[in-house]
Order: sequence, then C-alpha cells, then structure tokens
Amino acid sequence: MTAIQNRYEFLYLFDCENGNPNGDPDAGNSPRLDPEDMHGLVSDVAIKRRIRNYVQTAFGNAAPNAIFVEHATNLNKPIVAAHIATGGAPGGGGNRTQVGAARNWMCAQFFDVRTFGAVMSTGANAGQVRGPVQVAFSRSIDPILPMDASITRMAVAERVAGATTVADYEHWENDQEEDKLRTMGRKALIPYGLYACKGFISAHLAQGTGFSEEDLGHLWEALLGMWDHDRSASKGVMACRGLYVFKHVGTDTDPNQRVRQAMLGCAPAHRRTGCWISPNRPARRRTRSSKSSIVRAYRAHRAPSPTMRSRFIRNVCQPEWSCWSTANPQRQPRLDGTSLPGRQETRTSSVRPRTRAAASI
Repeated sequence: MTAIQNRYEFLYLFDCENGNPNGDPDAGNSPRLDPEDMHGLVSDVAIKRRIRNYVQTAFGNAAPNAIFVEHATNLNKPIVAAHIATGGAPGGGGNRTQVGAARNWMCAQFFDVRTFGAVMSTGANAGQVRGPVQVAFSRSIDPILPMDASITRMAVAERVAGATTVADYEHWENDQEEDKLRTMGRKALIPYGLYACKGFISAHLAQGTGFSEEDLGHLWEALLGMWDHDRSASKGVMACRGLYVFKHVGTDTDPNQRVRQAMLGCAPAHRRTGCWISPNRPARRRTRSSKSSIVRAYRAHRAPSPTMRSRFIRNVCQPEWSCWSTANPQRQPRLDGTSLPGRQETRTSSVRPRTRAAASI
C-alpha cells in the first residue's frame, strides 16, 4: 500500500451526557478537569484506546489491521513473533538489519503501530516507530460541573475467613443482619460536556510506517463510530458531534512544488484547528456564528443547521492562505485576503458532514 501524500489536520467534536468521559485515577476516578478554569479534559490515550477498540472489532484483530496494544497482554509477545517471522534475534541483541526487518514487519501487521507509532525495544528489540497520527488532549468548550452521586449496592463482596465451599458462604449469609448485606457506592459524572479534540497527520512520517489512504479511511470511520461500540453505564451517552478535516493539497503551478506543498502543508495547524475553540483567544474572534450557535445546537441535541456549519467552516478557513484548499481546489481564497465566491463555495463544501470532502467529513 502506498503511503499518504498529503498533510492533514482535523478537529473532532464529541459530547458526554450524564457520564464520566475520562476518569482521573489521581482524583478518585472523577472526571478530568483543568483546576484553573474548570474545563473538562480527556486524555489522548483515551481517544486512541477507543480507535484501537473499534478497528479491532471491525477487522477481527487480523493482519494487516491487527492491534498491537491490546488489553491485558504482554507487548513483548508480538515483538518476538516479528523476529521469528523475519529470521531475526527473538532472544534479543539483534543487529540493525534484524531490528529494521522486525520493525517493518510490525508496521505491516498492526494498524496502531502504523498509525500512532510504538516503543518496541522493551524485550527483543524491534526499534521505535514515530506514528504519523498524533492526538492532543481534548478540552471542553465550556466549564463542566463534576458531580458525585451516591448509589446503593444490594450485595457485598467480603472475604469470609475459612470459607472454602458454597455452604460456608450460605451459613455466613444467614448469620448476618439484612442491612449488613448491602452497602453504599459512589458514581462520578458530569451533566453535559462538549469536547474538542485536535489531531494531526504527517505525510512524511507516514512514509516510514506505510500509513496509507486505506488506513486513513479506517481512522475516519473509527472516529465517527467508535462511541457506539464503547457503551457503558459509567460513560453515559457519548457521541461524535462533528469531524472537520483539513487537507493540504498545494496550489503551485509547478507540479513538483505542489507535491512538496501537499506534504509539508500550506498553513499552520493551529490556525486551522484552534481559531474558535481556544478559551483564551481574543474576544473579537468569539463570534456568535462560530461558537455560541453551534454549542447551543449541540446542547439541544440536534445537529447544527447548514448555515451554522458553513459559518463555522468559513470562520476556521482564514482567507489569507493562498495554498489552502477546501473541497474544490479550483475555487480558493486569494492571497490578498479577498474571497472568491467564498460564501457560496464554503457553504456547498461543508453542508454534507459525512462526505469525503477536504473541508469536512
């Protein structure tokens, strides 16, 4: 498979209703938050775990879309398998050629190694892979309200000294007071939170791992559908509320230069993904059309109207970047800051949120 030739950034919106989107082990598993401003946080590894789970479910954990970082496994096992398959050194101490062959085998077999990278020098050395797809911590658009609800557990799980049979436990139960056979518990949750996640995809790093257009399609599919396969009472109701993808295509008249622009990118990533979700951005950029209307629409549990979405995309795609392209590379912003049929072009390219367009998916 041929590696991707374009750089991408994406802005991923998801929400959580009456659940705990990401517990903090250092805070009694309460929802993660920034204590400075009370905005909610979701770690990058939580997002990547759900992507792995979706791909594992969708493809049956079979090569070339197997998952390296599985739940409750020893990571050295597949590394040894890589050395055995390539005739390397499964006992460790391999030379550069053997390590490189094992590394390439791991990239060919495992989707998450090609995508996110991995440190594979923990046992039989298979080197290190820097993944082309990187995801930052997700942050809620507005402050969240962590809650701690008390619940009643109608049973206990006590270890009974000397009990080795079912009859021993039944005898112990009969000797207890009824009130002592139930206990209290607690459950952490937030009423509602809309989170924004920023992701970055490097075409240059993809050359080293073989991350292909097919893999990219699997990534978009996982982001759109992974919450439907991660349901639990503790997570509440979580769902994807928007996936906005920005593809660098290059606009130079020289074909070779255009390929170089597509790989290196035509605009800074922070200008693509952060012009409306940053809590500390200047007030002049905090427009009703770009933030408040969309947040209100999501809170009302309905998708934003085409007008809202087109305004949002138009606010993100600043017109001063001449190398930037939306769904139609023939109609682009001009270098002098004037828009071509910008309003009509942006609206038509972003109304369909799940089509494989360059502006939004």
